[in-house]
Amino acid sequence: MLQSIGDSLKGYGIVNLNFGGSNYAAEANGVKIPLEEAHSAWLRQQSQWQQRLGGAELPAELRSTLQNQVLEGLIRNALLDKRTEALGYRVSREALRDAVLSEPAFQIDGQYSPEAARAALAQAGISLDAFERELRHEVERLQLEGGIGGSDFLTATELKRLTELEDQEREVRYFVLPPEQFKSAADVDDAAVQAYYQGHLSKYMTPESDHLQYAELRLEPLAAQQSVSDADLRAAYEKAKSRLQVPERRHARHILITAKDDAAALTQAQQVLAQLKSGKDFGELAKQYSQDPGSAHNGGDLGWAERGSFVKPFADALFGMSVGEIKGPVKSQFGYHIIRLDEIQPGKGKSFEEARPELEAQLRRDRATDRFGEIQEQLQSKLADPGADLSALAQEYKLQQGDVPAFARDAGAAPLGPAPPLQELLFGDPPLAAGKLGGPVLLGDDRLVIAKVLEHRAPKPQPLAEVRAGIVAAIAKERETQAALKATQAARERLAGGAPFDSVAAELKASAEPAHFIGRGDPSVPQPVREAAFALPRPSGGGEFTTVALKDGGAAVVAVSAVRTGSAHVAAAQADAAQRERARQESQRLGNATALAYVEEVRRSAEVRKNPKAFE
Repeated sequence: MLQSIGDSLKGYGIVNLNFGGSNYAAEANGVKIPLEEAHSAWLRQQSQWQQRLGGAELPAELRSTLQNQVLEGLIRNALLDKRTEALGYRVSREALRDAVLSEPAFQIDGQYSPEAARAALAQAGISLDAFERELRHEVERLQLEGGIGGSDFLTATELKRLTELEDQEREVRYFVLPPEQFKSAADVDDAAVQAYYQGHLSKYMTPESDHLQYAELRLEPLAAQQSVSDADLRAAYEKAKSRLQVPERRHARHILITAKDDAAALTQAQQVLAQLKSGKDFGELAKQYSQDPGSAHNGGDLGWAERGSFVKPFADALFGMSVGEIKGPVKSQFGYHIIRLDEIQPGKGKSFEEARPELEAQLRRDRATDRFGEIQEQLQSKLADPGADLSALAQEYKLQQGDVPAFARDAGAAPLGPAPPLQELLFGDPPLAAGKLGGPVLLGDDRLVIAKVLEHRAPKPQPLAEVRAGIVAAIAKERETQAALKATQAARERLAGGAPFDSVAAELKASAEPAHFIGRGDPSVPQPVREAAFALPRPSGGGEFTTVALKDGGAAVVAVSAVRTGSAHVAAAQADAAQRERARQESQRLGNATALAYVEEVRRSAEVRKNPKAFE
């Protein structure tokens, strides 16, 4: 079902829970939401979450939260429906039809399918009339929100100011004092180590991980299992005969001449060509003059090749020649070529036997793709059964089983890799419970897994003894950085007093970068330096100066001497295109924020009564 802005709004506004024994789940500004509607919406939501939990019951706290979200979504929709009706929004039959036809759940291979539509509605437990009624309201709500969102715009002055700020460039100089320059002989005592460990405990936690078993389906082995008969192959051959062509191939030799100077290379190529015309042997001249290391020793022989094997200038020349003809010099990005065509093998249609390997591979893959989708759907259904067994499913569908002792949040583990969709299943909100089966999860177009968590390991602090050496190094670098920062702050004071930049840098044994203009995203300078430079006010007089600690330790002194608008240095056509795109993006951002604020205010100012027993 279509989703609109504000689905996550909940728990605010004027709410009255005194509902008595009403048959309504909620009432919002006089609009009543039937219990049946709330129950249906909750059943759909509950089914999705139970599937994520492997069929387990939802925890009471999560159940309550989700039920409130469902009810809030219905309240929001009811309020917006009333608002759209009052404002005169209407949806034509044609617009409704287009919305139905474009619903992704009703499509197969990007095309509307009545069978897919019936199946999707049956699975969701919704009648066609109810779906069309809700879809009509949904489109009206989107018209309202879209109209609000589309009403924002930037004035020419606002766009000019935004452009000046985003494209601004600053003339920057800086020098760095590395932490090694401030090494101290002072020891890091146990008290300092303990304090750092406690203050940075989150850095020294073991990763959250699961010990899991999994079963995997891959498309390639599935394709190998598919049977293809000779009759199937012959039918496929007849169907594809028109595109099964053996392309024309040509057997040629060439002599490649290169030089630092283009004119010199051309002159030498013309001289070699003249020798060929005088009757000298092509192969011997190729061995003597050609600078193509792959063919020179073979007398310039390139063997049989299709047109696509060569760069365009060479291919155009070669495939326009007659057998025995010599052409050149032909210029390409490699140099100047002198070409001789020896033989031509015309293109022709592939015979059945020639096409057989290609056709068989394609048929197997096509059937495997269909079977892959069927298995995915069947696994989806069977995993909803609380008694589903991973080994039994793996055996039934010939899945490859595996065991991962520590599949870590964010990192994953071999052989599954990071597998973000699997991480979402295992560590999402809520996570897949220990002992439960989850999935199937697509790890690509040709790979899916089902998984069972054997043990969930929450993050825990690593023993201090194991991380002590790293903590000592971190404290030492922190102290060195503070010392470097103190030195740069003293240097800044001198610069602000008029001392020359190069002299101050030299006294601190630092190498000063030459002044140059940078943009806000320029990677030529370290990020902290760039951010510090753009945080300074516009320079006046001798410039503006600041200091900044660096991520890898040490500190830098940063000077800004001038400011200019970068767009002035962009070609006019590029600048105009960039301006239009920037205006569109900023207007869209402002419009979305305005539409969201509108929905929030509609909900906040509504008088709402919720039935506390709506989901009992």
